[in-house]
Amino acid sequence: MYTSLFDTFFSDSFITPHRTIYVVSDSQLEELKQKQNQKELNKLVESRKRLEANYQSRIKILDEREHELQEELKVFAPAEKNNDGIKLSSSS
Repeated sequence: MYTSLFDTFFSDSFITPHRTIYVVSDSQLEELKQKQNQKELNKLVESRKRLEANYQSRIKILDEREHELQEELKVFAPAEKNNDGIKLSSSS
């Protein structure tokens, strides 16, 4: 059979990518799937732990800031007046 220069050029191994094919048994395939699933599960669990730790840390920061602001607002709160119209200091 006659091979053209065009066919020879495109059949060159440097141009056409080759794929490696592995043949495994069903049991090996199941074992590989199980290992992949276990790795993914482990990553999910670790990710959840990091996320929860970051969440708790952020909640703590927000709670502290909320407390600071509440204390500052108490300082700036208008002085209370008694029945005689005399201002009473909030510190007394």
